[in-house]
Amino acid sequence: MIEAQALSALRPHAVLVNIARGDVIDEAALIAALSAGQIAGAGLDVYENEPLVPQSLKDMQNVTLLPHMGTSTLEVRLDMGVMAVANLTALANGHDLPNQV
Repeated sequence: MIEAQALSALRPHAVLVNIARGDVIDEAALIAALSAGQIAGAGLDVYENEPLVPQSLKDMQNVTLLPHMGTSTLEVRLDMGVMAVANLTALANGHDLPNQV
């Protein structure tokens, strides 16, 4: 979704943040844009080829890298467990699953 053309539309002071999915951003294009000073920086907790993170991203001073932590809260983990139990209960009782994903 975010490739070289989209990155070129950003201003030089832009900081790109991706906490969605690693394949949303073309990492090679991002690395090129960061290296050229086309954008100011990036904050990432997802990567195109997880768990591999390109060394060039690790070496950049204008990039902040974190492990993917999107579900790392007590509330989210509890909700995930409740959702799983609700699905199992519905399945056991012959009902439609409340969450089919």
